[in-house]
Amino acid sequence: MASAFSKLLTGRSASLLLATVGTSALTTGYLLNQQNVCAEAREQHRLFPPSADYPDLRKHNNCMAECLTPAIYAKLRNKVTPNGYTLDQCIQTGVDNPGHPFIKTVGMVAGDEESYEVFADLFDPVIKLRHNGYDPRVMKHPTDLDASKITQGQFDERYVLSSRVRTGRSIRGLSLPPACTRAERREVENVAITALEGLKGDLAGRYYKLSEMTEQDQQRLIDDHFLFDKPVSPLLTCAGMARDWPDARGIWHNYDKTFLIWINEEDHTRVISMEKGGNMKRVFERFCRGLKEVERLIQARGWEFMWNERLGYILTCPSNLGTGLRAGVHVRIPKLSKDPRFSKILENLRLQKRGTGDPNCLCLVLLFSSQITFISYFTNEIKSNQRKELCLIVTGCGIM
Repeated sequence: MASAFSKLLTGRSASLLLATVGTSALTTGYLLNQQNVCAEAREQHRLFPPSADYPDLRKHNNCMAECLTPAIYAKLRNKVTPNGYTLDQCIQTGVDNPGHPFIKTVGMVAGDEESYEVFADLFDPVIKLRHNGYDPRVMKHPTDLDASKITQGQFDERYVLSSRVRTGRSIRGLSLPPACTRAERREVENVAITALEGLKGDLAGRYYKLSEMTEQDQQRLIDDHFLFDKPVSPLLTCAGMARDWPDARGIWHNYDKTFLIWINEEDHTRVISMEKGGNMKRVFERFCRGLKEVERLIQARGWEFMWNERLGYILTCPSNLGTGLRAGVHVRIPKLSKDPRFSKILENLRLQKRGTGDPNCLCLVLLFSSQITFISYFTNEIKSNQRKELCLIVTGCGIM
C-alpha cells in the first residue's frame, strides 16, 4: 500500500490541511519548507530582470531553443510548480546541449506532471513542433490497446531475430526523475514492485535491485538487452536523471524474460514486451495484456498513472507523450541494408534504423514511435494510436 505520508504529500496545497488534522509537525514542516525554498528562488530572480537571465541560444538546434522567446521566458521565469520545479530547470538540458546541426532534439524535460500546465506557454509550442502540428490545447489523444485487431505480425525468422514493444508510465503524485527526491524515487520503486508482485501466470516474475546486483550480473543483462545502464548522455545527466545512482533503480522481469519493467531510469517505469523471433503479434498481445494488468494492480493499491485526454500518458520528455510506445525488430538483411536506396526505403515506410553492436544486424523502429503520433500519417486526422503504430511497423517490415 502507498504510505499515508506519500498520499498526503500528493495533495499539492496540503500544508494547512495537514496542520489542521494533526498530522506530524515533520510532515507539515516539510511542505512549509518547500514553499519557503520556492519563495526564496522567486526573490533571487527579482534581483535581476528576465533579460539578464535569458539563455544564449543562438547556436542551438533543439525544439526548446526554436520556441522560447524573451517574452515567454519573462512570463514563466518566476513561476514554480507545487513541487518547486522552475522553468530554468526544465530547459537546462537544452541550454547545456546545443544539439547537432542535422539532429533536432527536444531540449527540455518536465520535473512533474504540473510542469506541462505551469509552463504550458513553452511546452505547448514544443509539443506542436515535435509532434507534427499536434495542438495540445484543442486536440485529444486516443488510446487503443486491443491486440485482437492486429491481423498480421508474423515475420520470417530468417531475417527477423527478435521483436519488442515498449512504453513508459509515471506514478501520479510523485515527481518525475529530473526532480524527484530520494524518498520519492524509493516510493516509486515501492509502489511498482508491490503491484508487480500481484502478476500471475506467464507474467509472474521477480524484482532485481541494481544496488544488490554484481557487476557481472548487470553487464550480462545489459548485453542481453534486458537492462539499462547508468545514463552517460549529457542530455540525461544535465537533466538530473543520474542522481544517486543506482539508488532505487532496478528491473523486474517474468521468469521467461519476455515481459520486463525498468524502474526509475528516464521515467518512473518502462514496460517492455520482447522475445526472440518474428512473432510481433504475440509480443504486442503480451504487451497489451501485461500493461493493463499492471495498471489494474497499481490502481488497486490507491495509485494511478499520470494521464490526461490532451497529452495522453505523461512522461519526462515531451517526445514520449501520448502513447509513449516504440515498436522495434532486430533484422538481418545484409544485401538490402547495403543498397544505396535503403535510407529512402526506410523513410517512405516510416521506419528508422539503429545500431545493435552487431555489424550484421540492424534494429528497425517506427520513425515516429517516440512521438505522440495523434495525427494519422495518411489523412491528417487525429486517430493514430498504439495499434495503428504497430500496424505500420508490421506492414513496413513485411514489405522489406
